[in-house]
Amino acid sequence: MFRIDRNLTADDLDKALREDVAEGLTASPKRLPPKWFYDEHGSALFEDITALPEYYPTRAERSILAERSDEIADAADAEVLIELGSGSGVKTRLLLDAMLRHGRITGFVPVDVSGDFLAASAAELAGDYPGLDVHAVVGDFEEHLGLLPAARDGGRRLLAVLGSTIGNQEPRARAAFLRDVRGVLDAGDSLLLGTDLVKDPARLVAAYDDAQGVTAAFNRNVLRVINHRLGADFDPAAFDHVALWDAEREWIEMRLRARTAQRVRVADLGLSVGFAEGEEMRTEISAKFRREGLGTELEGAGFAPARWWTDPADDFALVLATAR
Repeated sequence: MFRIDRNLTADDLDKALREDVAEGLTASPKRLPPKWFYDEHGSALFEDITALPEYYPTRAERSILAERSDEIADAADAEVLIELGSGSGVKTRLLLDAMLRHGRITGFVPVDVSGDFLAASAAELAGDYPGLDVHAVVGDFEEHLGLLPAARDGGRRLLAVLGSTIGNQEPRARAAFLRDVRGVLDAGDSLLLGTDLVKDPARLVAAYDDAQGVTAAFNRNVLRVINHRLGADFDPAAFDHVALWDAEREWIEMRLRARTAQRVRVADLGLSVGFAEGEEMRTEISAKFRREGLGTELEGAGFAPARWWTDPADDFALVLATAR
């Protein structure tokens, strides 16, 4: 069975983009949220990034799921899997297969902002898993958590946030998000988080500044998105890609640095913004975690951290936490 709830329209996305760009370009320092990287071209670039030799997170997380998904399914003991930011679902199938082997799962709820992409990927998955109730939800998981369906007959749910998506939030926003997630789960439900771990800064920076320049193109793509959707006149070639490690906050920052002094107009917003030579605009943070610190965050949000799995190199972790 396949169905889809659309809680987010193209107009909603346009409004959010306009608000984020207006706020971010007039802030000091300037910033843009990373979710606007992902038009069709940006999504293709990110898929290329995941195959780069420098970019280990996707391979490491997939290896954990390949080795440990049966343990995860057994520990969660859930009837419904919810995945926030489901994407193409390649890693999800490893988890679904294990939950089916465990014998409890009856439903899958993929959640994503891209309605057309989600509809296609969820319909394909429903065809591949004919006994599974696939209930796709188009929505922004930072705003629409309250609209997630409950398990039938009070069964347990496993809510997954893979790919270290949680690392794109600053600590205060991350704490609020985890509290919101706990608020929509029942006691005994589980949260599965993909988390990139603190490691050698040189490896971290290389993962976000690859030798082939794919990540640089991905970073600049946000300017192309604004040009296309808001009538801006950014010259992406006039900005350098910057990736740096903030040792105090333990996160990677991606920025765009203006090569020359310039003025950019965003026609649809009636906005004109100046950039000084060398001025940097932050486009993404990617926080890295330590087991003790993440456990404290989860406990503060109302979870009891239950299990922790890593790849052989200890690059990445999947943590399973139970709603108290």
